[in-house]
Amino acid sequence: MKNYGTYFQNDPVKPLVYGEVELINPPRQRLRGEPAKDGILVHPVMVGFCGTDHELMEMGRKGLLGPKFPAGTNRLINGHEGIVWVPGINRFAIVLIRGGDSIDPTRYTEDETYFEYGCDQADGLFCDSMYVNPDMLLPIPDGYVHDGKLDLSFAKKMVFPDPFACMLFQLERMEDLGSAHWFRQTARRRHCSLEEARTIAADEIFQRTVIFGLGTTGMFIGDVIRQKHPHAKIVFVGRSDENSPKVRFALEQADAIYVKNNYDDPADCAKAIIQALGGRATTFIGVSGSNVEHRIAFEHKVLGCNGIYNSFSLGPKVTFDTMPFGFENHLIFGSINFRQDHMEQAIQMLAKSRYDEIVGLIDRDEFAADPMGAYENKIYCKAAPMKTAVIWNPAMIDTTR
Repeated sequence: MKNYGTYFQNDPVKPLVYGEVELINPPRQRLRGEPAKDGILVHPVMVGFCGTDHELMEMGRKGLLGPKFPAGTNRLINGHEGIVWVPGINRFAIVLIRGGDSIDPTRYTEDETYFEYGCDQADGLFCDSMYVNPDMLLPIPDGYVHDGKLDLSFAKKMVFPDPFACMLFQLERMEDLGSAHWFRQTARRRHCSLEEARTIAADEIFQRTVIFGLGTTGMFIGDVIRQKHPHAKIVFVGRSDENSPKVRFALEQADAIYVKNNYDDPADCAKAIIQALGGRATTFIGVSGSNVEHRIAFEHKVLGCNGIYNSFSLGPKVTFDTMPFGFENHLIFGSINFRQDHMEQAIQMLAKSRYDEIVGLIDRDEFAADPMGAYENKIYCKAAPMKTAVIWNPAMIDTTR
């Protein structure tokens, strides 16, 4: 089936192009033990741009995309955040991005395989049509479709379920690990049973939380911590001006404190963070993608004794001095995952949120005319909105709502 969309290829000059491409529809498996199913045809309606898209473009420029291409092809239609129309069942849906021959595709093991629509071995959403395993089409809540069209404000929010689900997983993971890390000393301090202490410790671990980096992931993790742990003290650290719309929005959502990192010396930044926290951190979450994260946490001692370090950044190397690390009993972990139930929960939570306010739109025709130029000059440049999306099918969107 012929189709128009953007796709990545290995090319030093044009790793991303818009044009006609032949769709493929191999049977795909949602989970191990389930049958592989032919995909059903869907039409993308609203699609968001993710930093992964930009990274894939750079990989194509270097000729490194071969393992990412669907079998038998030399290209990958990108896009993994958005909402689609499913004509066969006459409804809108969110695509569950990861599947495969695995017990849980987001945490596959050595003898398992996975795929990701728009990212790895399966075509994605930046196209007129695509094929999706029918079991991987998640329903949307009622009340956001009028006269067959999707409310624009809701559609904007639906570019976020994938990263928001990742943050729900991070929250669960920090609660689990923090509880196990603290519960014995909590039991002694509170004079309670070990079972009671686990519940208390899962809350105490967030009493002084640093979120180092203020992109959408940092904003989301602050939001979900605040919703689940209303007494947490949260400090965002970023480089944006404290009066910028992004910072104001994040502080409102998470009821947080902000430290602007305009310090030449990381030690001075660390002092400002500790002062804002009122002590050393119980939890440090690195989401900035910079190498200064671990230095602030360990070398400059922002992370306190028995604290946990959540490394969510891709790229930086985390190092620490083993002597204070051992004696201060730090717990370090990193994991970029979610489950289907996290996606389903994210859809419900986002529907009631204000996150449409941080999504800017780029015109589809402008994007299609020069996708690489759009990436470099509008979507991923310094002046870009916090999140950019494109209405791929304007006939399906009610722009008045």
